[in-house]
Amino acid sequence: MKNILIALFVLCCTATAQAGVKIQHWVAPSGARVYFIETHDLPILDVETDFAAGSAYDPAGKAGLAAMTQDLLNAGAGDLTEDQISDRLVDVGARLSGSVGRDRAGLHLRTLSSAKEKGAALDLLRLLLTKPTFPEGVLAREKTRTIAAIRDADTRPEAIAEKRFAAAIYPGHPYGVSATAESVGSLGRDDVVAFHHDFYSAGNAVVSIIGDVDRAEAERIAQSLTEDLPAGQPERPLPAVKLPQAQVIKIPHPATQSHILIGLPGVARGAPDYFPLLVGNYTLGGGGFVSRLMKEVREKRGYAYSVYSYFMPRKLDGPFEIGLQTKRDQAQAALKVADDVLADFLKTGPTAAELVAAKKHYVDSLALNTDSNAKLLGYMSMIGFYGLPVTYLDDFPAKVNAVTAKEVREAFARHVKPENLVTVVVATD
Repeated sequence: MKNILIALFVLCCTATAQAGVKIQHWVAPSGARVYFIETHDLPILDVETDFAAGSAYDPAGKAGLAAMTQDLLNAGAGDLTEDQISDRLVDVGARLSGSVGRDRAGLHLRTLSSAKEKGAALDLLRLLLTKPTFPEGVLAREKTRTIAAIRDADTRPEAIAEKRFAAAIYPGHPYGVSATAESVGSLGRDDVVAFHHDFYSAGNAVVSIIGDVDRAEAERIAQSLTEDLPAGQPERPLPAVKLPQAQVIKIPHPATQSHILIGLPGVARGAPDYFPLLVGNYTLGGGGFVSRLMKEVREKRGYAYSVYSYFMPRKLDGPFEIGLQTKRDQAQAALKVADDVLADFLKTGPTAAELVAAKKHYVDSLALNTDSNAKLLGYMSMIGFYGLPVTYLDDFPAKVNAVTAKEVREAFARHVKPENLVTVVVATD
């Protein structure tokens, strides 16, 4: 029976979701915000619980606490041990995963929608959320593992570059803080318990549900998962982001390849300029081989195998980043080309042909990006957590197609100012 359940589960994972679905939204009696897509094409149910409990909320000197708390949610709960939790998931053919970022953290459960398996899986998710035990032994083990991973990362040029870049573009801000061996080593069980109590609360929760249940059952599921969560506190505002001063930071390293990052705080999720920036960035460095950075840095000069740019919106202004790797003896030449491409794009924006290509890419790719329950859940949880309109996916093509070249130029002028651009180069002569 267990093998049959697992086989059916794998089949469902690869099936596509129904097109044209509608996102429903309400606030549960517990105070949790709930987002729901009802679809009965597949006998599966996906539930994601997100909290404003990412690393930006780590207390001073305790960087890594948010990640450790999220990681330990399935290390023990109620009277169940870590191994027993794993066994129960296997027994009902369910899959549990977790994630933590700068803004949010949470758990995602995928289960069969048959009553027995669904009920057991949801009961387990509720237990993990409301009654984690955070065993001392597992905490010690995970601290050791995390510290080892940090020390290893601190030897690698790409990790060094990303950490130094974040610190430089977010001076004095939680977005710029990274966990260290020392900060993780200082974490105790009391810290984890307190963080869970303060941030994993019903009023700080977003529950996203998609699959083979109706609205009434979705309401019961959301309330059941959140009604016994700690009282906690309402979502805490993060400090305002301050733009950095332009600077070039060179970090010695023996690597044969230089790692170059250029950027600054860019745009917040839901900001009016998001769509002009998204569309414009396709031409600059987000469009792969059709982007200007790729053409100038790789195709014309062979300085790098890959070069890219992107905006990563967050609750506050998330990073705008240009990145590439190149031989260290040509790092300065490659950096100059990247700077020149960006400067030219800030002046001219996309051509008419480039604008048409960017719009076509994003409109055409929307169908592929929403062709499964898992992908739809990702969008729905993002919409819910950041408070975007429930019509976001329906509105997306029109928002993209409405962008003009003038709007792209003006949006980039507002958000990508040369006087605030930070450049980090690791391993350079």
